[in-house]
Amino acid sequence: MDTVFVVLHVVSGVFLVGPMAILPMVGLRALRAREAGAVATTAKSVRLFTWLSLVVVVLGFGALGMSDPKDHFSFSSTWVWLSLAAYVVAMLVNLLVVLPALRSASTELASGGTGKPAGYSRIAAGSGITALLLVLIVVLMVWKP
Repeated sequence: MDTVFVVLHVVSGVFLVGPMAILPMVGLRALRAREAGAVATTAKSVRLFTWLSLVVVVLGFGALGMSDPKDHFSFSSTWVWLSLAAYVVAMLVNLLVVLPALRSASTELASGGTGKPAGYSRIAAGSGITALLLVLIVVLMVWKP
C-alpha cells in the first residue's frame, strides 16, 4: 500500500504542483500580449492549482505514515519538515503575491491601461521564488538528508 501512496504522491505532484509553478509564467506571457481575459483565467487557474496542491501533501503524509519502519522516516526527519516548510512558503507566495498581482494586472488591462501593468515584477519574482522552492522540495525528496 505504501507504493500506491508514493505513486499517487508523485503523479499528483506532477499534475497539480507542475501547473502551480508554470501557470504564473503563462500569465506573464498573456500580460505581455495585453490579453486581459487570459490573465484573468490564469489567475483563476493559479488559485485552483495552488489549493489542489494540498492533495500532494496529504498523499505525502500517507506515504510517510506507511513507509517501512526500517527506513526511520518520520515527521521529524529533516527532509520532511524542510520540504513541508518550503511548500508552505511556496503556497503563500503564490496566494499572497502572485495571485493578487495577476488579478490586479487583469483588472488594469481590462480597464484599458497603457504601459506595462504594475504587477508584472511581482508575478515574475513570486513565480521564480515558487519554482525554486518547488525544485528544493524535489531535491530534498530525492536526497533525503
